[in-house]
Amino acid sequence: MTTQTEKDYGPIARQVEAVADTIWDMASNVWTFAELGMEEEQSSSYESAVLEKNGFTISNRGIGGIDTSWIATCGSGTPVIGILVEFDALPDLGNEPVATKTPRKDGVTNGHGCGHNLIGSGAIGAALALKAQMEKENIPGTLKVFGCPAEELLSGKNFMAKAGAFKGLDACLHWHPFNVNTVWNINSTAASDFWFEWHGIAAHAGAAPWDGRSALQAAQLFLHGVDMMREHILPTARMHYIITEGGNAVNVVPDYAKVVFRYRGHNAEDVLKNVEWVKDIAKGAALATQTKVETTALDACYDCLPNQTLADRMMAHIHRLGPCEWSDEEQAFAKTMQKEVGVPEDGLATIISPDPKGAAFGASSDVGDVSYNTPTMGAIISSWPRRVPPHQWGCTACTGMSIGRKGVLKAAHVLAATGLELFTDAELRSAAQAEFDDRTGGKPYQSLCEKDGPVGGHRPEHHEGHDQALMGISEMATNKENSK
Repeated sequence: MTTQTEKDYGPIARQVEAVADTIWDMASNVWTFAELGMEEEQSSSYESAVLEKNGFTISNRGIGGIDTSWIATCGSGTPVIGILVEFDALPDLGNEPVATKTPRKDGVTNGHGCGHNLIGSGAIGAALALKAQMEKENIPGTLKVFGCPAEELLSGKNFMAKAGAFKGLDACLHWHPFNVNTVWNINSTAASDFWFEWHGIAAHAGAAPWDGRSALQAAQLFLHGVDMMREHILPTARMHYIITEGGNAVNVVPDYAKVVFRYRGHNAEDVLKNVEWVKDIAKGAALATQTKVETTALDACYDCLPNQTLADRMMAHIHRLGPCEWSDEEQAFAKTMQKEVGVPEDGLATIISPDPKGAAFGASSDVGDVSYNTPTMGAIISSWPRRVPPHQWGCTACTGMSIGRKGVLKAAHVLAATGLELFTDAELRSAAQAEFDDRTGGKPYQSLCEKDGPVGGHRPEHHEGHDQALMGISEMATNKENSK
């Protein structure tokens, strides 16, 4: 008897279905581990072990200066196709897999509020299916799976890229769960983060302020200079900052102040040019206040480079496979969650949203560094209710139950089908590379990261990673749906 999967979607779909339980076991275990970026020891080891058990060779552990990174390889020769894996969770988003805000019974407070437990398992599931089909049909080529830590900190793929992890690829695929179905065909911003620290001289603020030199005033002067700079940079650029240290007592001239700063620009060249201006402002503030400034480069990432050739092919598979089919119970679950979150109660996505076609968004992602090494494209698959934003308890709940299971299996199908075409269709690879060369102008990738690995102790309370770019896609999709 021919199954629906066999009839409609072919042999690669059967290979995905064959590892469906393995995919969900990975997703469930990583959901339980819920480890933060740079701390994903269990998640990283578990997922690399699944690949190793299935015939992949694990190498380059710790590439990019991150203990939990690795590269898994199978096959040989060309073409060389990559798939990206993520597995980090977020703080304070632990939740039971229920439709209301309910802390986990085991006391774990971290949670996969951006669905990275699904990202890793879906990507690996697609890789297992591809390996099996390549062996069955004697398809030549090399498949590489990249264990990418700390996406939420923008401190994973960018440092791996600087170490050369993505050199030699003919194309690379990825995916992200969200509240709509479409492709990651966007142009995000490049970004660079810094610590600026000023050292002054403490003194009694009332009795002898002339004996002191205020580090806080240096920080304030720096921020004023940055604000004056805004008039003379492109409107697409963004500058964000927080003062994390500025003194502890009002009657003491502060001898230490610290600012965490981010510059975003429409491309790497804009970032490189204007961060030098920002550094000069920091030096000027120190000179003006007779303090000393110390500048520490943190992480930095490229903008995401669209590739319409790959987007069209991946979108064709998303349409062919269709959106997830939700049960009445799952839709009721979603509407209960939407009511608690305070958004319209219209359930889970049942349509495929339009391709963003390279639309510009103000957020940043370390996928950008991969996209400047090789033609890159990702799928976005509905895995939690419409209008529910990422990075909150509701996403954690959905990625740990049947809604997440359906989303991750759909993503594995899309990645596997697209990957198989990349291995077997030389014209597709050639067209994607030609577009890549045109968009980059043939300029070789050069990392924006000043260091070879993440700076110890750099863990912002919130780093958007993909989520703000995804919110832009969701808003655009909703607006187009509402206009029909």
